[in-house]
Amino acid sequence: MQLGMIGLGRMGGNIVRRLMRAGHSCVVYDADPKAVATIAAEGATPATSLADLVEKLDQRPRAAWVMLPAGKITEETVNTVAGLMSADDILIDGGNSNYKDDVRRARELAAQGIRYMDVGTSGGVWGLERGYCLMIGGEKAAFEFLDPIFAALAPGRGDIPASRYREGRAPNVEQGYLHAGPSGAGHFVKMIHNGIEYGMMQAMAEGFDILRSKNSPRLPEAERFDLDVADIAEVWRRGSVVTSWLLDLTAEALAKDEKLESFSGVVEDSGEGRWTIEAAIEEAVPADVLAASLFTRFRSRQDHTFAEKVLSAMRLGFGGHVEAPKK
Repeated sequence: MQLGMIGLGRMGGNIVRRLMRAGHSCVVYDADPKAVATIAAEGATPATSLADLVEKLDQRPRAAWVMLPAGKITEETVNTVAGLMSADDILIDGGNSNYKDDVRRARELAAQGIRYMDVGTSGGVWGLERGYCLMIGGEKAAFEFLDPIFAALAPGRGDIPASRYREGRAPNVEQGYLHAGPSGAGHFVKMIHNGIEYGMMQAMAEGFDILRSKNSPRLPEAERFDLDVADIAEVWRRGSVVTSWLLDLTAEALAKDEKLESFSGVVEDSGEGRWTIEAAIEEAVPADVLAASLFTRFRSRQDHTFAEKVLSAMRLGFGGHVEAPKK
């Protein structure tokens, strides 16, 4: 199949590479001509503008994927590209937009006959090799049309066995991609995913801070333990119930630098964490842990603990997020 990709950053570029590896063709555009030239040298068709990208999409219906930061730049790009497309074409936002924006955009674009899809994309900088977990909202027919694209991007079943009692359920879910529901549902599911991620990361970070502090002079001498947190992380990776990719990244960071001295502990938050708490408030659903983990990130910009350094190490590991300077 053919897909247009707008935005060739940490994830957009690798999405294109993974698609081309699977035999799909991609037309690419980025505001940085060097990014376009790099991907074009690997086999993609370069575009010099959004209009040029749409013009070079010769498969009908056309499909274009916007992979840009949430907010103004995505809004402007979606509007511009939509103005260049025709009825029945498909426009995808694969970034981290607010699901309420998706609901509005889908309604507005439907008036033009354009099908809008929101694709929550998880996989970070490792997606090229590991694949991307995709949470997709929009028209079911559009989802089915683009199934070869989603299947190529998804991790596949790998060596993870299916859960018991799944007979009769959608098989694509076991491959790593889900049609979550109508427009907005994909980004809503991804938003909650990221909110949960906050809580999981916070619990792990606090645990390692407690382990590291067990040698504190505040404790009775007989109760002080000089624990090797790097080795603890490594042993937990093997058979424990807290085994996870986040633990893998933590173990690697601690093995490299047990004190994490290269991290300040300034932890940024993405929009999804805040939006998750807003959704909980709207639904009157208690979310104590998720709210606390978000507020801890706010505090980290004023005062830092070892736990915040662990959080920073995990964020760098899975998403390539470099710490912002302390304000």
